[in-house]
Amino acid sequence: MQDDEENVTSPDMLRPLVVRSLRRSNVRKRIAEYLFDISPSGSYTSDIAYHVKTTPTNVIGAMRGMHSRYKDDESLLGLNLVEQIKGGKNIKIYRLTDLGKQMLITIKERE
Repeated sequence: MQDDEENVTSPDMLRPLVVRSLRRSNVRKRIAEYLFDISPSGSYTSDIAYHVKTTPTNVIGAMRGMHSRYKDDESLLGLNLVEQIKGGKNIKIYRLTDLGKQMLITIKERE
């Protein structure tokens, strides 16, 4: 079982899952693109929501997954495109990972 998980995390195996995830959700795609634009900095939920013109609840769902609307395994954190950083007492900062940057560059080149 661990061998399957290792294969899925390789960029070549992960790419179709990332493309599918971003095509299925405009919110996920806009969040990833916004974080790419502000990279290497990160941002917090309500700021991301403001810039991508959606609600903080939708941002949280796209980031972490929300059982009813967003699948956990297709979330930005689940696909390792975004990482969560503790910003302070109760603040969570999200930023794009190196894998996320690489995937977005590859997707943009092929569009």
